[in-house]
Amino acid sequence: MLLVTGGAGFIGSNVVAALNEAGRADVAVCDALGHDGKWRNLGKRQLADIVPPAELACWLKGRRLDAVVHLGAISETTASDGDLVIETNFRLSMRLLDWCTANSTPFIYASSAATYGDGAQGFADDRSLIALKMLRPMNLYGWSKHLFDMAVASRVERREKLPPQWAALKFFNVFGPNEYHKGTMMSVLARRFDDIKSERSVQLFKSHRDGIADGDQRRDFIYVDDVVRVILWLLAAPKVSGLFNVGTGRARSFKDLIVAAYAALGAAPRIEYVDMPEAIKNSYQYFTESKVDRLRAAGYNGGFTPLEDAVALYVKDFLNSADPYR
Repeated sequence: MLLVTGGAGFIGSNVVAALNEAGRADVAVCDALGHDGKWRNLGKRQLADIVPPAELACWLKGRRLDAVVHLGAISETTASDGDLVIETNFRLSMRLLDWCTANSTPFIYASSAATYGDGAQGFADDRSLIALKMLRPMNLYGWSKHLFDMAVASRVERREKLPPQWAALKFFNVFGPNEYHKGTMMSVLARRFDDIKSERSVQLFKSHRDGIADGDQRRDFIYVDDVVRVILWLLAAPKVSGLFNVGTGRARSFKDLIVAAYAALGAAPRIEYVDMPEAIKNSYQYFTESKVDRLRAAGYNGGFTPLEDAVALYVKDFLNSADPYR
C-alpha cells in the first residue's frame, strides 16, 4: 500500500490518478475534504482508504507501506496563522519522517520554490545545510517548508539514520487539472479562463522595474503531468535520494501563458495591464527559473512539456470540457 498525504489536493490527486492508471488500487489518501468540493478531485479514483489528518498517527501504527508521498500542506502564500502552518507543514512532516525512518519506508515530500525567497541567492538546489541557510523565504508558507528542508539536511550531514529513500521536491509554478478548489491560489490560467473563453480582456500586472515590460514578469511554469512523472520515477528508483528542483528549467512570461491559452481556443489575445497592488510591490518576484541539472544527473530523462503544448492540453482536455476533472 502507498500513502499519499494531500491526496485530494491538486498535485496529490493527480499522483493518485497516475497510480490508479498504472494499476495500483492500494492507495490510501490522507486529507481533509472540507466543504469546497475537493472530493471531486478523487471522484474517478479507486482508493484503499481516506484518512482524516487527525487520525493519521493512529492509522500508521503497526502498518507497513511501500512508500509515503507527502504532499499535504497549507500551501497558501498568504497564510498568516503561524502556529497552524508550523504544526501542519513542519511538525507533521517531522513525525512522518521519523515514522518512515523507523519503518524503513521510502519518503518523498513536497518542498517548494517559495523557499528561494526573492531569488537573490539563485535557484540552485544545493542540499547542503550551509547553502540552505543562505535562503530567505518571503512568506510563512515558504519558511515552513524551508525549516523542514533544513531539518532533513541536518540529519544528512550528521549521518543520522534516514528512510531508505528520501527525496525533497522543490516545485515551481505548477498548473493543470484539479486545481479548481484552490481559489486565489489557482494558476492565473485557471482563474482567468472564463474571460479568455468569452474573449474578454485578461488583466495582468504592469511592470514596475526598468527593463522589464508589462506582463513580462517570468515564472518557471510546469504542467502537473510533468511533476507526476518525476514522482513516479522516484518511486521506481529507490536508490535515488536528495533534494531536487522540479521545474522546466525555462522561465516564461505571464503574457506567454495567456497568449497560449487564447491560441488554444483559436482566439486573438486581449490583455489589459493594471497597476500592481501597493501591498505586494516590494515583495513581488519578477523571475523564477529552476536549475534541473541535479535531477537529470540523478537519472531523470522524462523531459518537460513546452508551455504552449501544456496550455493546449489543459485548455482542450479539461478547462474547456464539460468535465474538467481528471
